Amino acid sequence: MSTIHLGLDLGGTNIKVAVLAGDGDEFHIVSTDSVDTEAAEGPEGVTMNLVRVGTSAIADSDASTLGLGVPGHFDRDTGRILLFPNLPGQWNGFPLRDRIVQALGVDTWMINDARAFTLAEGLLGAGKGCHTVACVTLGTGVGGGLMIEGRLHRGAFGVAGEIGHQTVVADGPLCGCGNRGCVEAMVRADVLTSNAGRPTASSVFEGAREGDDRCLAAVSQMADFLGIGLANVVTLFGPDRIVVGGGIAEAGELVLGPIRDAVRRRVTLVPTENIEIVPAHFGRFAGAVGAALAGALRP
Repeated sequence: MSTIHLGLDLGGTNIKVAVLAGDGDEFHIVSTDSVDTEAAEGPEGVTMNLVRVGTSAIADSDASTLGLGVPGHFDRDTGRILLFPNLPGQWNGFPLRDRIVQALGVDTWMINDARAFTLAEGLLGAGKGCHTVACVTLGTGVGGGLMIEGRLHRGAFGVAGEIGHQTVVADGPLCGCGNRGCVEAMVRADVLTSNAGRPTASSVFEGAREGDDRCLAAVSQMADFLGIGLANVVTLFGPDRIVVGGGIAEAGELVLGPIRDAVRRRVTLVPTENIEIVPAHFGRFAGAVGAALAGALRP
């Protein structure tokens, strides 16, 4: 009999929900859902929202494990937040895991949202079967992760794979992590919209499809800076495949094509035809699927 696993992916705009059934290497998606994060309510309001969503999902599915994907860094021993660069409010030190466990009564496994994305795509999705997979998510921020031989690679300090926090412009714009000139600081959604003079990322892509010069230039700049970061990843780790997801990546080939071109221009040690850059299999629910997997597998 399959065990049921709940995954919650806390994003700056939405909380995505995935319910999986399975054990070991065999899992399948039972259901997915999405609700507003209500990020402006701060830690207390967002936590209450997570509890409401979790309570409903557990009641409907009888889930026995809970994985929580979060958009930043946390203390793995205590579950306290260390850095949430793209959520408003005083999150530093907030005991998120304890609050969720106390409210829901389910042992909760926390994972960085980009690592959750990597887990889902590396084990079950677009990177399944690859020796080395690099994953990057584009949206409110830019997350990343590496999977080598079927395991998440965290490195000596637990934060390896932060593709979005490589420096690509020395002393460039301030990033939410405190560094300057990170990939994230150059390509995140609000930078894209500002450069294009459009209110939303989707309107930027619409303008680009219609031939708007400013929108086309904004997409090209985003692809160039991300291309630098991904070219570094190819040179250092030689992944079989790079998987791209997140809200911005849902524009498909309009974004993926320029990203591939930018990476191939900058990698000289690998035959360009061997560099695979593909869209995420699970779309915008990849993080929630990975969070559910994390709750089940405790990677």
